Amino acid sequence: MYMEEKFNQLKAILALAEDDMHKFYHKGNKSAGVRLRKNLKDVKDISMEIRKEVLEMKREKV
Repeated sequence: MYMEEKFNQLKAILALAEDDMHKFYHKGNKSAGVRLRKNLKDVKDISMEIRKEVLEMKREKV
């Protein structure tokens, strides 16, 4: 269940990042660029947590 929650959180952050990317690249909003970088960092961190959990589950099943 924990992994599903993290994955849903990841999808939500990506949706926010997409909006900020549009604002930064097409409208020149510099604050959106800061938020985009933060969102991408969060994506990286959550992805690493999911990867670790997948690896642990894989090792337990072998």
